Amino acid sequence: MAHTTLVAPAVTSTRLPLLDVLRGAAILGTLMTNVWIFASPGSEWGVLQGGMNPPDPLTDPSAANIAENAFRFLADGKFLALLTILFGVGLAIQYDSAARRGEPWPGRYPRRAAFLFLEGTVHFVLIFAWDVLMGYAVTALLVARLLARSEKVQRAMMWTAGGLHLALIGLVTLGDLAKADSGPKTLDPEAARLYAHGGYLDQIAFRLDHALALRIEPVFTFGLLVFLFLLGIRLYRAGAFAPTAAGRRIRVRMAAWGLGLGLPLGAAAALGGHDFFVLGRYGIAPLVAVGYIGLIGCALDRLRIPGAGALGSVGRTALSCYVGQNLLCMLLCYGIGLGLADRLGGSGPWWVMGLWAAVSLTLLAGSRLWLRRFDRGPLEAVQHWALSPRGPRRPRP
Repeated sequence: MAHTTLVAPAVTSTRLPLLDVLRGAAILGTLMTNVWIFASPGSEWGVLQGGMNPPDPLTDPSAANIAENAFRFLADGKFLALLTILFGVGLAIQYDSAARRGEPWPGRYPRRAAFLFLEGTVHFVLIFAWDVLMGYAVTALLVARLLARSEKVQRAMMWTAGGLHLALIGLVTLGDLAKADSGPKTLDPEAARLYAHGGYLDQIAFRLDHALALRIEPVFTFGLLVFLFLLGIRLYRAGAFAPTAAGRRIRVRMAAWGLGLGLPLGAAAALGGHDFFVLGRYGIAPLVAVGYIGLIGCALDRLRIPGAGALGSVGRTALSCYVGQNLLCMLLCYGIGLGLADRLGGSGPWWVMGLWAAVSLTLLAGSRLWLRRFDRGPLEAVQHWALSPRGPRRPRP
């Protein structure tokens, strides 16, 4: 396929601080969901066996159950959708950067996507089965091609992908409602033993043996990924992240519509039980993610938020922090490390939320300190070195 040579558009190369803060929030927000995977019996495999279902706060309205459900509700699917939107924004920024330099598109971008897929594969095999990078890499290849097409084509593809995804989750939800309640699923004791007491090489072998099942989410949500990538591009083009009056107005509307509609719908789905899990996580959560973008943007427009700079540092080292938080949780929760999931299992949710807070504070402080000395995060630096057309640079004296 022939490359498209671009003419530089009238865009600014100024870094948008809001994007760094949003990325930081998305990274720590995805951990709000993933931390329960690490802390649950069966961990990564337990997700597919219903081992992560929170207790019903209506049946047992204790403070611990209410806190756990609120914690999960605020995060589940929302920050993952936010991260996906921001990945689309990043793709649009790279497209504009190529345009300013008059370079062909997609040019060298397929190499970048292939390297991201490799990073995701290593992350999946060695650290965490529910990796998002592999799915992002495949989606980015398609959307990168679409960026060279007209806005009409991009808009048609965006709504087609979104419509097909909604149809799919609608069918799945109807299927769940039609099924007879068979009671709670039984967790595979071998999987529970593996993560609580098994060796590291055994865990790697387990991921490889069950790779198709553990990689089902990016396949199931491919239409959603395409939609959110293209949505991020449209929001960026509209100036939703810019420090302008027009950008502030867009952010207000995003907060009002995203939270005003998304939170009540999400709460209704959560109270509806497990039959509405797919609808809530993959249908309603992206709407709330749009509201989160608007809310965070409005807060930064009007207030001095303590810790916003540190959150921006996490955003600037997003890849390193994403992999780093999963590595830390693996070492803290699995039997190959401290084994907290087995030792504290059944003791309530507070330690899990405390674990999230501790890992988050570590990333906030670590990224801040790292960027005082280096321009990029460690994995970002490796990626830059590997993809640089000039080859490796000499270290600074």
